[in-house]
Order: sequence, then structure tokens, then C-alpha cells
Amino acid sequence: MILITGGMKSGKSTFALNMALKYTKRAFLATGVPFDEEMRLRIEKHKAERKELFDTFEEPVNVTEVLKNIDNNYDVILFECLTTYLGNLYYYRLDVQERIDGLVDVLSNMSSDVIVVTNEVGWGIIPENPIARQYAEILGKTNTRLAKLAKEVYLVVSGIGVRIK
Repeated sequence: MILITGGMKSGKSTFALNMALKYTKRAFLATGVPFDEEMRLRIEKHKAERKELFDTFEEPVNVTEVLKNIDNNYDVILFECLTTYLGNLYYYRLDVQERIDGLVDVLSNMSSDVIVVTNEVGWGIIPENPIARQYAEILGKTNTRLAKLAKEVYLVVSGIGVRIK
């Protein structure tokens, strides 16, 4: 597994996409849901950027099932992204910790290479409400767990990926 992290709009997605294009048989696991116009436009931008170069699987919450089903069928699976996936778990009021534990377990047993994109959300101001603080804490802890499992970890700043593991 390769983990790609960084701030919002730092160039993580493009960096991950270019990394995945080095593989021959590629899958893209998209977790975004067009809840509003801004997200719809963001999803369309990502689709245009990756063109038809990937087999795309769109799944907002049941990502572990998709990962298990497509494992071994692709050289690489680009999982875009953990941050949105975690938000979806809160939105649909699912058991967040159970789902995250399941995801970490599945990722640790994958045969295909998986590139996971995530955000570093704990570098800014402390969120004002308890749910946002809990979200930041769970994402930070999950990033830490995935970084321990990953063979490579990159921090993307201003579009430049810096290998940190």
C-alpha cells in the first residue's frame, strides 16, 4: 500500500493519479457523493482528469466489499479518498470505528497495490464542535495506522510529493 497525504487542494489527487498511471491494469475506487454543486463539480473534474484510463468503481460506504471483490484483478487500485469516505460514514450514521477497522484489515491483506489518498486535517485550528473534533481525531489516527502498514508514504505540498517513508 502507498499512502498519499497532504492538505486540501495540495495536489494529492494528481500526484496519486500520475503514480497509478505507471501500472498497466488500473482501478479507481471513488467515494465521493455529489451532495451539493461544489462536490458535483469536483467529481466531474476528477473524472475528466482520469479520462478512461481506469476502471471506475463508485462506492460511498461499502468500500471494503469492493476492494475484496476487485483485489487480484488489477495491478493497482487508487482509493480516492479516505477523507471523503470517513465523511460518508458520519453522514449515513454508520458505525465509524467498525468500518475503519474493517478497512484497515482489508487493506493490510490486499494482493493488488493500493494507493490511498487522504488529508492531513489536524494542522489547522481546532474545530469548534465535538463531531468535527472527533472526525479529525479518527482521520488522524487512521492515517497513522495506514502509514504504519504502507510501504511508501508521501506528503504532497504545493503539488510536490515528498517521500516521508
